[in-house]
Amino acid sequence: MSITQSPPSAVRLTVSSFSARVIAAAIILLFLYYAAGVVITLLFSILLAYFLDPAVELLERLRLPRTLGAMVMVLVLSAVLAAVGYGLWTRVADFAADWPKYSAQLQRVAVAVQGKIQGIEGQVSQIAPAEGAPAAAAASRGPSVFQPLILRGIGSLYALFLEVTFMPFLIFFMLAEKRQVWHGTLQLFPVSRRTQIKETLEDVRDVLRDYLAGMTVVTLLVIAASSLFFWALGMEFPILTGIVSGLLNMVPYIGAVLAWLPAFLIALTKWSSFGQFAFIAAVLITIHLLALNLVAPKLVGRRVRLNAVAITVSLLFWGWVWGGMGLVLAIPITATLRVICDHTESWKPIGRWLSD
Repeated sequence: MSITQSPPSAVRLTVSSFSARVIAAAIILLFLYYAAGVVITLLFSILLAYFLDPAVELLERLRLPRTLGAMVMVLVLSAVLAAVGYGLWTRVADFAADWPKYSAQLQRVAVAVQGKIQGIEGQVSQIAPAEGAPAAAAASRGPSVFQPLILRGIGSLYALFLEVTFMPFLIFFMLAEKRQVWHGTLQLFPVSRRTQIKETLEDVRDVLRDYLAGMTVVTLLVIAASSLFFWALGMEFPILTGIVSGLLNMVPYIGAVLAWLPAFLIALTKWSSFGQFAFIAAVLITIHLLALNLVAPKLVGRRVRLNAVAITVSLLFWGWVWGGMGLVLAIPITATLRVICDHTESWKPIGRWLSD
């Protein structure tokens, strides 16, 4: 009786191939983390270029040169963003002028919560020995826990500077030289695969375009509904709070909960009972769930086709890598990955796992 064994060379080859993939993945992850400003700027430029391309093609059909049409659309986009930014800036300035009032309320709430925590700690200290107290005190004198947050904030400001400075130029060049960029991208692949790559890029274009158009409509609806609700309650800064609520709706699931925070902050100066804050939370959850489950599937879900597990994992991963920007880009990136997997034979099982 003989036993067949795998050749040691085959085992070494498999382990070596696996190690190479792990190292390559680690290098890519490090690049995405440390080059966040550049990569985020490029991704946002691609998304907005896909979004504006139909308008440029319409102007081109009206016999306007593509370069001029691209310039017109970039100028229109810049004007709209500048107007929105100016409106937000004025409302944020008004809110900043009233900040001492909200700060005093927050301090009172913080003192009350800290008192309850200290009471619980006192009860625990009577039961458990206080041997770890000196070590805890020494740890508290260590490096500030806010230092990583400050450094991450500097990185976010740098990414924002790159986006504001370079995005208009990138979008313009992508729109004006669309055919050259498209042809050059296909030339990167062998002739035998260019048809497959062309179909993949077309599907990615349709998915991203539908996602952006749908999410724009959904976000505007949530902003309108939230602002109307805050205005009906007689809250201060209803439009500003509604805009924040609508923008947070772009982050699936957790955005509905994050939308509570600005509303609760504004409501601190007017209400104090738990029931009133629970009512605000319930209405905001209802608005976001209706937008997520009724409106978004009709406008976005037809092409994105991602299941809840894939969305949650992508939010966790990209939020960890890029923070708030990662939460916004998580769905487009994952939807693009799903399209690529659907068009790659060896990756189709991953595409099926990502699909709803």
